[in-house]
Amino acid sequence: MFGLSELAIILIVVAVVIAAKKLPELTRSAGKSARILKAEARAAKDADAPGTPRVIQGETVEREEPGTQETTRS
Repeated sequence: MFGLSELAIILIVVAVVIAAKKLPELTRSAGKSARILKAEARAAKDADAPGTPRVIQGETVEREEPGTQETTRS
């Protein structure tokens, strides 16, 4: 009869054969996740540094004074 180690080897071989099509996709997504995690950790570390100016890019929006909105009547 099969022992535990032989059964584990057979299961690993079967899993590799069945998952061979998905293996490149899984490794690619794992690499992307690792890069994202590394970038987020670096950003969090930089944000914690005191005295570092924080730059937020955006655009300037002009405000209208209340009551100066034009009303159109048809």
